[in-house]
Amino acid sequence: MTESPPSTPGEAVPPGYPPRSPWPRAGRVCTACGACCSAPDIAALHKPLGVPCLHLGREQEGAGCLCAVYAQRPAICRSYQPDWVCGEVAPLPTLEARTRRFLEIYGLLEEAAGESAGPKSS
Repeated sequence: MTESPPSTPGEAVPPGYPPRSPWPRAGRVCTACGACCSAPDIAALHKPLGVPCLHLGREQEGAGCLCAVYAQRPAICRSYQPDWVCGEVAPLPTLEARTRRFLEIYGLLEEAAGESAGPKSS
């Protein structure tokens, strides 16, 4: 059985989730997996939790998911740095699977399901 590597100082890891990915911190680059453009909510783009950004292009063989407004993307997107979560989700075969795993890691699956159901009527 392999042990998880210890948390790297400064690494944003949620409590109870050690960085399990062997992906080295130094030299991490975006894999264009699309998870960071699909899983989190992005207020600057009015994007809800668990829904792909409307600027995220379709997944292409060998190119991943590319942003249509990359050069003009909001500051929140510009400041995102690949982290251990990327190493966990990028190898998954589909954007849907990567998004689901991202939400699982942060305990947001239920909240995302609630948002996608829309507002409740009284």
